[in-house]
Amino acid sequence: MLNPKMAVSLICNNTQSRVSSVLNRDVKQFGKKYMFDSNEETCWNSDQGDSQWVLLEFPHSVRVTEVKVQFQGGFSGRTCRLQGCLQENDFAQITDFYPEDDNSLQSFPIQEAPPVHKIKIAFENSADFFGRIIIYSLDILGERMQ
Repeated sequence: MLNPKMAVSLICNNTQSRVSSVLNRDVKQFGKKYMFDSNEETCWNSDQGDSQWVLLEFPHSVRVTEVKVQFQGGFSGRTCRLQGCLQENDFAQITDFYPEDDNSLQSFPIQEAPPVHKIKIAFENSADFFGRIIIYSLDILGERMQ
């Protein structure tokens, strides 16, 4: 009997990331890299405004099976929209997920996601009145496609 493929972190050195904004454009203190540095003292802090987002471009196609995210309580996304696309195609909806507004590491299983090269997590609304999002940790789990 064959073992099912194990879900692994899809984020690697060749994964490119973009974000909607950085608080006061202070990337040295609040930049996107801090979501991936495994340091619980550092974070990405968006500027204020509606529809903040994180975009990840993988060096190969992937199938996402889980999103793990740790927000700062009071600055979480209430509705998170996961979208994906292959190469230069338009983004298509994969699923929505609804985090708790707290400091815990939260996990969201993703059912039957299609193969994608890019994913975008859009934070449709924030627990913060000004729309800011603060993320201490973000990981995307799944399978690398051949």
